[in-house]
Amino acid sequence: MRNLFGEFKEFALRGSVIDLAIGIIIGAAFNDIVKSLVNDIIMPPIGLLLNNVDFTNLFIDLSGDDYETLAAAQEAGAAPINYGLFINTVINFLIIALVVFLIVRQINRMQREEEEAPAEPTTKECPYCFSTIPIQATRCPQCTSELAETPQTSG
Repeated sequence: MRNLFGEFKEFALRGSVIDLAIGIIIGAAFNDIVKSLVNDIIMPPIGLLLNNVDFTNLFIDLSGDDYETLAAAQEAGAAPINYGLFINTVINFLIIALVVFLIVRQINRMQREEEEAPAEPTTKECPYCFSTIPIQATRCPQCTSELAETPQTSG
């Protein structure tokens, strides 16, 4: 039992599990931000352009009754198809997908820049015999010439 607890503790405290937990928490908070962006900023102008349509109140009542709002239909126990809420959810998804795409794209770009960055030289060329030697060398192992203090890079 103690070994099982130890293994679980090692698993739970592993960096990738903690990173995943942090990602989920930030993702939930980001979801609230996107919902507010869609419901409070994007949908009102779209509704205004479409003759003051409130997407949250777009629904089809399967019972055939006529209700003013979705809340009234739900309060009466009707069975509405909430296609307006579905439109809001699709827009939420598209915004989240776009933001995730832009973040991943930027991370990939930064990783490519790191990979393409030139590495510090580790060798230099002997000015006398032109053999490749370590950059810290003060004497060439091939021709035994003494080298200047300033390292020269080949390339």
